[in-house]
Amino acid sequence: MKYQNKKDQQNIRKLTIIFSFVVLGVLLATLGLSSLTAYILVEVGAIASEDGIGTSTIVLFMAICSVVMGASISIIASKLFLSPLNMVTSKINNLANGNFGTRVDFDQIVSRVPSFLELSTVFNKLSEELRNTEMLRSDFINNFSHEFKTPIVSISGFAKLLKKGNLTEEQRIQYLNAIEEESMRLSYMATNVLNLTKVENQTILTDVAAFNVSEQIRSCILLLQSKWDKKEIDFLLEFDEYSIEANEELLKQVWINIIDNAIKFSSQGGTISIEAMEKEDSVSVSVTNYGITLSEEAKTKIFKKFYQVDVSHSTEGNGIGLAIVHKILELHRGTVEVSSVNNSVTFTVTLPKQQA
Repeated sequence: MKYQNKKDQQNIRKLTIIFSFVVLGVLLATLGLSSLTAYILVEVGAIASEDGIGTSTIVLFMAICSVVMGASISIIASKLFLSPLNMVTSKINNLANGNFGTRVDFDQIVSRVPSFLELSTVFNKLSEELRNTEMLRSDFINNFSHEFKTPIVSISGFAKLLKKGNLTEEQRIQYLNAIEEESMRLSYMATNVLNLTKVENQTILTDVAAFNVSEQIRSCILLLQSKWDKKEIDFLLEFDEYSIEANEELLKQVWINIIDNAIKFSSQGGTISIEAMEKEDSVSVSVTNYGITLSEEAKTKIFKKFYQVDVSHSTEGNGIGLAIVHKILELHRGTVEVSSVNNSVTFTVTLPKQQA
């Protein structure tokens, strides 16, 4: 087994020394106890001294037996416990230094111990999750840098053209509209990052009030009109008026992100259907768009930070919106689920009518 650096070796050496002292203490205690027991048994006559064999000889024999047994037990204990512990310490240091491919694999004897088996399973799962998160984070940085750079370059280019002058009124308005659109795109991305940071650091739901969630959904659709107008998308709304208790501003982000996601992956001239159903103590809202079918892998990862379904990045997005949705619904004691069949994707949000 190879250790990563001198610090690892020093830590393992210290652990070995401590364990050795503990074993030595156990041996001395065992030796003393067995010798005292043998002496008492001889003195009271429970063990007879025959053929010239005296008390000291019996005590010495018992002491030697104790040492042999203690040493055997120590070797076995060291093999079973100290060696795996040293390996785990080394693996943890590897993991802490960014080597997310690190895995713990005990030998057959040690892996039969339930505690060690559970330790290796949990450690390997942790390592895999960290590796996936690091990959998503790295992709996010690359993608987000690209997403930021594109509108900045556009704004800069159109600003230079406006600065030169000699433009028709139609060109001037066209360039100003492009600058406004790209500026709003930058603002949207920055807002999403700030919102994610805010909700991740929030553990208690505040500013809870009763309001009409049906009206809120309709308002969010109108806020995104420029996007669905551009793709000539029709909305099919099938729900009555429902009221719930929630943080209105946070819940607004849920509908905007889910509807924006539906618009993004809808076909040109397609339809988005929104249905709602009321139960005794909850309200469920389903948003369905048509155009793609999600893979099983995408369905399991879609709410993770930085994950993007469109690996070609031909559509706008940075993998933050649905992570915000998931966290906000956790704060509201609600749930969000995704299903996908026959070129359709449905997000179903379930919220309690009242907050505790």
